[in-house]
Amino acid sequence: MNNNLFVYNTLSRSKERFVPIHLNHAGMYVCGPTVYGDAHLGHARPAITFDLVFRYLLYLGYKVRYVRNITDVGHLENDADEGEDKIAKKARLEELEPMEVVQYFTDRYHDNIDRLNVKKPSIEPRASGHMIEQINMIREIFDAGFAYESNGSVYFDVEKYNKTNHYGILSGRVLEDLLSNTRDLESQDEKRNSFDFALWKKAQPEHIMRWPSPWSDGFPGWHLECSAMSSKYLGEQFDIHGGGMDLLFPHHESEIAQSTVCFHKAPARYWMHNNMITINGQKMGKSLGNFITLDELFAGTHHALEQAYSPMTIRFFILQAHYRSPLDFGNEALQAAEKGFNKLMKAMETLEKLVPGADSTSDIATLEAKCYEAMNDDFNSPIVIANLFEGVRIINSVYDKKESLTGADLEKLKALFKSFIIDILGLLPETDPTAGIQLVDDLMQVILEIRKNARTNKDWATSDKIRDELARVKISVKDTKDGASWSIE
Repeated sequence: MNNNLFVYNTLSRSKERFVPIHLNHAGMYVCGPTVYGDAHLGHARPAITFDLVFRYLLYLGYKVRYVRNITDVGHLENDADEGEDKIAKKARLEELEPMEVVQYFTDRYHDNIDRLNVKKPSIEPRASGHMIEQINMIREIFDAGFAYESNGSVYFDVEKYNKTNHYGILSGRVLEDLLSNTRDLESQDEKRNSFDFALWKKAQPEHIMRWPSPWSDGFPGWHLECSAMSSKYLGEQFDIHGGGMDLLFPHHESEIAQSTVCFHKAPARYWMHNNMITINGQKMGKSLGNFITLDELFAGTHHALEQAYSPMTIRFFILQAHYRSPLDFGNEALQAAEKGFNKLMKAMETLEKLVPGADSTSDIATLEAKCYEAMNDDFNSPIVIANLFEGVRIINSVYDKKESLTGADLEKLKALFKSFIIDILGLLPETDPTAGIQLVDDLMQVILEIRKNARTNKDWATSDKIRDELARVKISVKDTKDGASWSIE
């Protein structure tokens, strides 16, 4: 098992050697989407980032349990403790049941990230399916003395927690600064302090998403959901907790506080955060109205797009930047990614045509070592890609007979490209979506020409058999004075 993997831990603000809690096993929890709208480019980044982590851990031989949740309740507007539930609001506007909204956008999310070749997680729990676990966790926090009830809602007492622990250990926030800088909230009269966060919210009469609890009919706090689901499936402490940098505070900070009270330890040993995708330097997001959905990217229908971009181009674009670096959207950058991806795929085709030589003029073993070194250095995909393009140079040079590789080195290079491009980076060759349509049309023209010859020769049996067999597979043939045409019924 590889023990040279180093991960940047947000908690320690340094790279640390990855040592799992359980030998040869890895547990990873990643905050998934709140499903009230279509997935956009900003959602693609964490999906691809932690797919890369998942793939590499599997490649190294770890047995990985990867849990990525679906938030389907409790995520209020502005990520605060007041306002309407994002999903309930969408349901009200569309005159649907909230779970209709959840199912519709969950299916669309899955379809989008499947096209990006993101592997499915081991478990994908929904917050609404874990009410018992969340209520039990609130009881434990009450028993420990760090929760209080107010008008049927339950809040976490951050100030009391901070007397024996550090609320801000992950984000570097200081409680005194929070107290002076936090804006007044509508629920301030319910809270002892403005920075206290909801564990359970009493549902107002108009709030349709509600469950019974010892305190009120209501719904769980957004932060609590992830603590309850991660501990259920990965245990009181697990290896990696991931998510976007925008979740670092207060979401992940609050998760640490809740779990520390319940289990006397932080939930995860390694905290990983991908940076944001920006447009003109501003974070892409639904709340800002500056997002581009993945469907719009794939079809090229957004006004900011000069063309359509394939799923693999999007994946390559995201992997070209290190996950902790900001990534700014632009047509030029996406077009460059498209060219780079196509060049890489073309090299893989050329690699299969190469003929071995008597000796090797390039060191494939060193190239392989550099790729592993980059991946072991906090999943440094852009450096991996740079090294793979050195492999592209070698392939083209051997093809042009300017360099040579022995049979053994050729096989080593083929294995290297398959391992890193397909298995680890998750990049797959793409075909022209119109190619299949063109092929069918070409084949039909051949079939219609055979039928035309049969009719010319008065071979009515063959002509009718072709027509009838095509009709059986729902293809209709129409004879006109200008010749035969076909259509799908």
